[in-house]
Amino acid sequence: MKIKKILVSQPAPADLEKSPYRNLIQKHGIDITFYKFFEVVGITASDFRKTRIHIGEYSAIIFNSKQSIDHFFRMLKELRETVGEEMKYFCATESIALYLQNYIQYRKRKVFFGAQYFSDLVEIIGKHRDEKYLFPCSDEKQTEYTKALDKAKIKYTKAPMYTSVPRDLSRFNLDDYDAICLFSPVGVRSLVKNFPDIKDRNIIIAAFGSSTHAALKENGIKLTIAAPTQVAPSMAMALENHILGRQQGSVISLKGESKRSKSASLSGSSKHAKPVIANKEIYKKRMEEKKAQAAARRAARAAERAKQEQEEAAQKAVAKPVKKELPKAAPATKAPAKKVAAKKTPAVKVSKSKATT
Repeated sequence: MKIKKILVSQPAPADLEKSPYRNLIQKHGIDITFYKFFEVVGITASDFRKTRIHIGEYSAIIFNSKQSIDHFFRMLKELRETVGEEMKYFCATESIALYLQNYIQYRKRKVFFGAQYFSDLVEIIGKHRDEKYLFPCSDEKQTEYTKALDKAKIKYTKAPMYTSVPRDLSRFNLDDYDAICLFSPVGVRSLVKNFPDIKDRNIIIAAFGSSTHAALKENGIKLTIAAPTQVAPSMAMALENHILGRQQGSVISLKGESKRSKSASLSGSSKHAKPVIANKEIYKKRMEEKKAQAAARRAARAAERAKQEQEEAAQKAVAKPVKKELPKAAPATKAPAKKVAAKKTPAVKVSKSKATT
């Protein structure tokens, strides 16, 4: 079955040119419609108080999305509570960690994040087991995130701060679409609620994430395109592989994720897992960009070293005192003694004649 029109259960990207779906639209001429299948509604402060959770009693917060950050600080404001500067934040990815700058003063020593997957973050949390963790999340009973934390035997408190409500999808005629892309169990529930006969329709179902796959299986819906895989780590790449008739590969599980990538914190460097790129042109372009960036970094380091050497040389020149040679004084010589000839006074001759007179 050829794919010409796709319904994606996510909001439209802010910049389609930088979106991973751009290649599908331009290269393959796919018509893509973006629409979020559910909306997130915050739980009220009065309902949250019924959980008897006091945020100030915890020393660390776990964030798995940007919306969990928004609702956490919203709840703080409604409850008129504050958190101390010593609070630590553990975020699923670096982009989520950087999003914290909208609410707190960013400090590397108290913000940690995973390299690529939530399992990477679980490894970091495992190294800080003395902390008392609070996990702001939706009101779902169990998700892939809670499963990962439970499997690692992490002690945490689940704090429901928002709920997902299915949206009305009656505006869409599924007969106009060749495929539907789903990204969460809530999206699956919304699809089933709006189209109870979805499992009997001749439409390709693509899903991202093991929890989404499980939700489809529970509802008896056939999964055709599964992501992420070793060959296609993103939904866009999985769709392209299906269009080109390529093999999708095995689905990445949480076990595989933790082995492939290393965790990192903002206080140190990390090696991120390299995604597999199916398009050779894109791969070649990225490699050229990386080489140019590496050359620029080397040139910058060389210039910095030269500058430091010049500064050090200048400092040494200033610190070392210059000894000025004074002109040598001429040796003192004794002036020759002047011989003064004694003047002889002429003798006075007295005549006898005068003397007698």
